[in-house]
Amino acid sequence: MQVQILGTGQLLDLQRKLRAAGHENIRRSMQRRIRRAAEPLRDDLQDKIRTLTITSTGRKAGKRGGPSPTTRPLRASIAQAIRISVRTTGNPGAKVWVDRSALPPDITNGVVTRLNEGRLRHPTFGNRKRWGQQNATPGWWDKTVRAHQPRITREVERVVDDVRRRLE
Repeated sequence: MQVQILGTGQLLDLQRKLRAAGHENIRRSMQRRIRRAAEPLRDDLQDKIRTLTITSTGRKAGKRGGPSPTTRPLRASIAQAIRISVRTTGNPGAKVWVDRSALPPDITNGVVTRLNEGRLRHPTFGNRKRWGQQNATPGWWDKTVRAHQPRITREVERVVDDVRRRLE
């Protein structure tokens, strides 16, 4: 699951001009400003997943339960794996995504997608013969991204215009 803010035409053109002009400090400044524009989105996504309500149907009468086989909280693990990357070369833009390599091995990227859909099915305590279902508020990722997109787009446009003016 990832978000990409791309103004590829403007950013590619600007990237060529930066490379031709050899202004490394302007390029670094542009990257830093684009990253700053995406940081509130990352922070808000982390807050949303940390406070996401996840409910289950619970155990039926007479069924045994037990402690969780993992000591790691699901929502905190996902929040720590949300990353930002900014590129000004190749395919320029800013990307906010869930880094699979930062997730514990038993939490796949599909878990995040299914939580965004509002329904997570999983084996009960690792027993693949018994499955449980948990429900979450659907669209937590999509709604947060949509709320931030106009602001990020304005910020990136402002940064590109500033850099373009500096180069002219």
